[in-house]
Amino acid sequence: MTDQNKDSNHEVDPNKPHKEKTAMDRLLAGLWRSPLGIFGVALTTISITLMMVGSIIEMLGLIENPYASLLTFTVLPAGMLIGLLIIPLAAYIRRWQWHKHGIDRENLTLNLSSKKHRMFLVGFIALSMVNLAILAFISYEGYHFTDSPYFCGTVCHSVMEPEYVAYQRSVHSRIACVECHIGPGAEWYVRAKFSGLRQVAAVLQDTYSRPIPAPVHELRPARDTCEQCHWPEKFVGKRVKKFVSFSNSDQVNPEVTEIALHIGGHNPETSAFEGIHWHVSDQVEVSYLALDDKRTQIAKVRVKRPDGTSDEFSNDLELPEGEEGHWRVMDCIDCHNRPTHIYHMPEERVDFGLLSKQINPDIPGIREDSLEVITTEYETREQAADSMINDLILLQKKRDPEQAEKYKNDIIKAGTYLLESYEGNVWPSMGIQWGTYKSHLGHQWADDGFGCWRCHDDEHSNSAGETISQDCSICHDEPE
Repeated sequence: MTDQNKDSNHEVDPNKPHKEKTAMDRLLAGLWRSPLGIFGVALTTISITLMMVGSIIEMLGLIENPYASLLTFTVLPAGMLIGLLIIPLAAYIRRWQWHKHGIDRENLTLNLSSKKHRMFLVGFIALSMVNLAILAFISYEGYHFTDSPYFCGTVCHSVMEPEYVAYQRSVHSRIACVECHIGPGAEWYVRAKFSGLRQVAAVLQDTYSRPIPAPVHELRPARDTCEQCHWPEKFVGKRVKKFVSFSNSDQVNPEVTEIALHIGGHNPETSAFEGIHWHVSDQVEVSYLALDDKRTQIAKVRVKRPDGTSDEFSNDLELPEGEEGHWRVMDCIDCHNRPTHIYHMPEERVDFGLLSKQINPDIPGIREDSLEVITTEYETREQAADSMINDLILLQKKRDPEQAEKYKNDIIKAGTYLLESYEGNVWPSMGIQWGTYKSHLGHQWADDGFGCWRCHDDEHSNSAGETISQDCSICHDEPE
């Protein structure tokens, strides 16, 4: 076809009124000829559509997948906002190209006396309100999703699985993670989100610590979090704690030890604050100077009393040269360092199995064999799942093949229980073995510097020669 024929096919009908294009018409038409403009419109439209579909699926509970929720409430809203920003940017670049190539185009104008302009303005406002409503709804849902234990424990699954498993079986399992790790108020919420970005970067780069270090040094003071539900002034009296344990020589009759813990509170006769929780009473301020990140080596202890007097106790530990150290005001976490994420010990799990009959105590040698298999350092959890029950059966067969055959079903039941206990406390890939996270409650780990005896060692003394006593009756005695 010749150029002449082409022109003849596109002749303008002189009887048809010619419609002059406005600056807005040219700009909007130009967007569809701009790859960036098409991308912005497509990104916005797709993001909004998928957000609404994802929200409906989430509310109906059709899919329970943390990454689907993460996409719906964080990635897609970001895509929507980016798309909305790209559209005017593409329009600006289009006009800039016109000017660059010497194409004269009039400026955009808004003439409210024109019906077309008024309809455009109404449509723009309506569409903007719809977008804002969608974004507000998704932001609200996203806020609650990112503050949920489900988000904390499952999105970074390989990192947080141990803590999430321990949390789910704890007495605080109905308390959201953010209530303890962030607490009320905007300041700590913003801090936590910025800290979260750093943690996300560490996960993406695979540079996070294995195991996760404890204690958490950036944790908010317990007076702002723990004391929303617990506060020392309301503690009172004593609490009887029972310890039940078996031995390899006697798997049937447990040794039971009961002690009465001096929980503390206001003495009704003297009105004085006393007991274990005296340490965090509002009547005194106890602070200490630790020499290590785990706070197991305490060089100095300072006590300020309500009458204005104070005492400082120190031992033979010295600060490294050139370091002044960091004094920390004692709060709940200094003793209750594992208030929620509690890891058990193998002896505890085996003895509980014997007590609850999940491990048959009538099987000779079952306690000793159970401890051997549950403390085996398997390379992976999968290896433990494949081997533990068979390992227990083999140990029992070595003792007595006939006995092993007789109690075969009970041995398998015991092995299943031991595997569940192992999988609830050990993660080799995260560097978590039995006893990785020790508790400061009591003095079970005193040899490693954990527990009350960090300070109550009869070695921290003041200028008058008085020491921080290690007398057992300060904290507990025999039940009445």
